[in-house]
Amino acid sequence: MTSGAVVQADQIPAQPGSGGASVRQLLDTGAGGPGLVRRLVDVPPGSSFAGTAREAGELWFVIAGSGRLTGAGDDGPGTPLRPDRAVWVPPGSRFGVRADDGDQLRLDIVALPEDAPPADPASRDLQTSDFADREIETTGDRQFRVLFGPGHGCSVATQFVGEIPPGRAPPHSHPYDEVVLILRGTGTAHVGGTEQPLAPGTCLHLPPGLPHCLENTGSDQLRVLGVFHPADSPAAKLPPGT
Repeated sequence: MTSGAVVQADQIPAQPGSGGASVRQLLDTGAGGPGLVRRLVDVPPGSSFAGTAREAGELWFVIAGSGRLTGAGDDGPGTPLRPDRAVWVPPGSRFGVRADDGDQLRLDIVALPEDAPPADPASRDLQTSDFADREIETTGDRQFRVLFGPGHGCSVATQFVGEIPPGRAPPHSHPYDEVVLILRGTGTAHVGGTEQPLAPGTCLHLPPGLPHCLENTGSDQLRVLGVFHPADSPAAKLPPGT
């Protein structure tokens, strides 16, 4: 078991991307092998970003702004991008993104591990999932909505948005490899015996079996975006001491 990692997006140098975009690689959980790779992409108003999805596919989430997503050779209007919209970009597919004029587009992009099992037939086409349309699920006093996962357009990984009320839950661990991005709120991450501050743009790597809890120290909901592999429920926990 590794000790995980906590990084702040604004402390990661931005690298130039295609078409005027900037890209920050927040985490690569592979530690020398295949792992989840999380990038934060900013596309200025009226600018573009193009590339090819990695070979196991990518899970996107629109954090802010609006624009359009098109595929290679797609002459149509494309897929609208707007806040709280998730996108499954199939393995190896070429894409182009254009931000709307006057509106900077911010995307969270998580590439799945290269050794992930092949996507099932339902996962071979580009798909979207909107936060407002997904069912609310609960675990304890916390709520989450699964955007993609088994039975929801992606058989090999899970993407969800969770909301944590003020307070602290008992430490726990999960059976999967997870990356978490703080979207809103403030708090403290208690991870493997350490404490780290949480704010919008904080990104955490939580390996399988690592004890942790996220404490909401503010007065509003702490909103988090999680992606983990292999696919499971965000509520799945390992027995204490595992």
